[in-house]
Amino acid sequence: MNCPATRLKVMTSECASVASAIAMNSVGEACTDMKREYDQCFNRWFAEKFLKGDGSGDPCTDLFKRYQQCVQKAIKEKEIPIEGLEFMGHGKEKPENSS
Repeated sequence: MNCPATRLKVMTSECASVASAIAMNSVGEACTDMKREYDQCFNRWFAEKFLKGDGSGDPCTDLFKRYQQCVQKAIKEKEIPIEGLEFMGHGKEKPENSS
């Protein structure tokens, strides 16, 4: 089997199965299936729409938000320190000093 090495190419179903089997798990075990579902959705949209010039909308936004919430919960539960980092697109604006 000759499968492409990059995630962003359209793959045959056989290669996609292999890639999904060796894909990196999520930080939270409960989030791994969501991560794979989002990755598949994003890769399909990127290859079939975005690379062909159709950048209108991302059908995977809801999947990403659910995955993001799952990962944030797992990080809190595992007490992984992430203070001061922008995490998965969740950059809260810091209030400006009023002094």
